[in-house]
Amino acid sequence: MTVVPQGPVLVEGPVEIVLEDGTVARSDRFTVAVCTCRRSRNQPWCDTSHRPRRRCGAAPSEDGGAP
Repeated sequence: MTVVPQGPVLVEGPVEIVLEDGTVARSDRFTVAVCTCRRSRNQPWCDTSHRPRRRCGAAPSEDGGAP
């Protein structure tokens, strides 16, 4: 298991997660990203909603727009 700062928890699969309501979410992927920010629309899996979003047409930053 790997905790990504400001991101998901990466878990080597296959993975089964028991949710609050008792249902089980399963994934057979080699590595699974589990959401920790609670923004994902695909709970419990991460959909990268934790990443900052740039608005279209926004002015580039002073450093030339480098991430």
